[in-house]
Amino acid sequence: MFPNDDLRDEVRDNQPQDDKPHEECGVFGIFAPGREVARRTFFALYALQHRGQEATGIVTSDGAMAHVHKGMGLVSQVFNEENLRYLVGHMAIGHTRYSTTGAPKLRNTQPYVIETLDGPLAIAHNGNLINAPQLRRELLERGVGLQTSTDSELIMHLLAGAGSSDWLTRIRIMMARVEGAYSLTILTSDGIYGVRDPWGLRPLALGELEGGHVLASESCAFSTIGAKLVREIQPGEIVRLDRMGYEIVQGAPPQRLSFCTFEEIYFARPDSMFHGRLVHQVRQALGRQLAVEAPVAADIVVPVPDSGTPHAIGFALESGIPYSEGLIKSRYIGRTFIEPTDQLRKVGVAMKFNPLPENLRGRRVVMVDDSIVRGNTSGPLVQLLRDAGAAEVHVRVACPPIKFPCFMGVDMANQDELIAAHKSLEEIRRHIGADSLAFLTISGMMRALRAEDGYCNACFTGNYPFNTRIPLIELQEKEKFPQVWGN
Repeated sequence: MFPNDDLRDEVRDNQPQDDKPHEECGVFGIFAPGREVARRTFFALYALQHRGQEATGIVTSDGAMAHVHKGMGLVSQVFNEENLRYLVGHMAIGHTRYSTTGAPKLRNTQPYVIETLDGPLAIAHNGNLINAPQLRRELLERGVGLQTSTDSELIMHLLAGAGSSDWLTRIRIMMARVEGAYSLTILTSDGIYGVRDPWGLRPLALGELEGGHVLASESCAFSTIGAKLVREIQPGEIVRLDRMGYEIVQGAPPQRLSFCTFEEIYFARPDSMFHGRLVHQVRQALGRQLAVEAPVAADIVVPVPDSGTPHAIGFALESGIPYSEGLIKSRYIGRTFIEPTDQLRKVGVAMKFNPLPENLRGRRVVMVDDSIVRGNTSGPLVQLLRDAGAAEVHVRVACPPIKFPCFMGVDMANQDELIAAHKSLEEIRRHIGADSLAFLTISGMMRALRAEDGYCNACFTGNYPFNTRIPLIELQEKEKFPQVWGN
């Protein structure tokens, strides 16, 4: 799609920057003899597109030979009838990528596939390893040549060199070596494997369809291809899909459950299920709790679309203040590859959001958002509402202040860029120009999630789930490894 990776990097840098934590990745796997697995994988990845828009890929196999197609761009841009036709076999894995380690280059696009003595091996990975620097050094010292700058390639080589002909044993050996966040789909000669890290940081679900079984980061991918949710894979579990159906075993001892809170706050699609609850309902509960903790006298509740919509609905239901659309989002402005002029770039948020003056004029507005990360869009949005006639703008945020970076696979910006890390609540309010500002408390968030524990809240508290000796500065320097040139 792009003539070279440097151009794509330049294009990416020129996109209007939003104020959100950025997507992780989406993984998928299917074992379904006699079914069009490549086509089903395509539609499943389409459903998981929200988890990553930089690159995508599919690997299929009949057990003896693997076929792969991947590229930069959206699922609908990378795949077509012609290239899907050559992805034959009865099993497949797929991936949608947002880069958290490794630059957004074609060489870093997943799934990765190599040939081993025991047949093809392919891997798709969502997450981030905190001990990747040590693993990388160990592999290089052993003479293993690395072609990418990602953690995922390290996992693949650990599997390939685990010294066993049994894939289940290899996976267990790998799990004993790696530390961090990972949900994996793995393609081998004898089936598809799904793996979830012992902390349960990243989601993975098992589904059933006629003639086979599937794995996906989120259950929303299942209905798209006619599959039904069987259950979520639990921390440290391995699931194998083959001609006998599926088998689930414990691959590593489960640790203290640390599911990423932002899956429920922002990342996951509203129609996905986690812990037996629809994400949309959870987000409404967060909005309701926010209304209890931070009431305000106002005329209408307005969401920051689209991610703030269910939170705003919950806030409106609990407060009794009418819900109203006040901002219309252009869903395609981030998909253009035409560089905006300096004048247009200064317009910023106005390129992405348009106000509805008739709904706003003379009204006291509660603007509800799911999160504030850098604080670079909240101020322009507040001003946009004022310019459209809002008499007052009160900002309510459906999660606690984000004060710490994430090292487990979420692009949360570095600590210097996090506005709540170095500004007080009042300073943030003045910075964004709101009449009042309130964030959901951590205790209130957990109450809405119906949990006292079981979540990773490190970005709010700085308490990371790993007992690790790796200094945080080394984690922050991960991307400074020597890069391989070319694609």
